[in-house]
Parts: sequence; C-alpha cells; structure tokens
Amino acid sequence: MGLDGRPFNVIKLRSMRVGADREGPSVTVAADPRVTRVGRILRRSKVDELPQLINVVRGDMSLVGPRPEHPDYVRLFTPEQKAVLSVRPGITGPAAIAYIDEEALLSGDHAQTIYERDLMPRKLALDLDYIARHSFGGDLRILGRTAVVVVQRVIAKRP
Repeated sequence: MGLDGRPFNVIKLRSMRVGADREGPSVTVAADPRVTRVGRILRRSKVDELPQLINVVRGDMSLVGPRPEHPDYVRLFTPEQKAVLSVRPGITGPAAIAYIDEEALLSGDHAQTIYERDLMPRKLALDLDYIARHSFGGDLRILGRTAVVVVQRVIAKRP
C-alpha cells in the first residue's frame, strides 16, 4: 500500500521460486526454502530492491520513508498506525535499517503471528517517529546509514 492507502506494485527482482506466495507464510522466514540460491545473494546484498528506483521515478515511492506494507497487514493497523500511509513509502527508512535481518527473527510455524504481534508494531513505531521528525538532513543520514549497513552485511556474509 502506498500514499493515502493506494495500492501499487513494488518492482523487485525475483528472489523466490514461482508460486512461492501460495506455498507458505506471507513473510519470509529464516532459511526459507522458497528463496532461490541466487535470490539469497540478491536479498543479502539488497540488489533485489534496486528496481524500486523505477517506483521512485513513477512517484509511487520515495528514497526514504516507511517501507510499503501488504494490504493484508495494513488491515491490521490501528488508526494511529495508519498515519504511515500519509507519506510515500520508501526504499529505505529507520525500520528497514533496524530490521534489515528481519528474516532471521522469523522462524517456525508461528512466523506470521510473530510478525503481526511483535515485529510489525515495532517497525510501525519507528516509522511513525520518522514521520514526526522528518527532515532532509535526516533522510541523508538514513541513506548513508543504509549504504554502510548493506556493505557491512555483504562483507560479513562472505564465505
């Protein structure tokens, strides 16, 4: 869901096998078997997110902001949490940085429940704080921090 709760298609490189959305939870879990070998590399390096620059050019997204959420999860937002829909979603943001390894926090049969009950509210709290304190300088710091975290992540995961 995007600005004002309007749906749009997030452009990404495919990192899961075809039909994966029908084979498991709507969240990706640790060591998810639906993710392909190449997909693991794309996800670890965040290269799968680069096509979202097209979403930015189209006006669906911005570089920095709350990550877009699936409509099924937006339906669970409280009225206060729906304030994240008052801004364009971003490719990166404070919650995206804080939960860059979100998949590692989700495992087992209860991954979706853990996401809905624990992770999503924490991420939304970070997003709401971002909206309240938004500034151009803050966005530049978030972009810089994102670059550092992604590079550290790629280096740390090398065999």
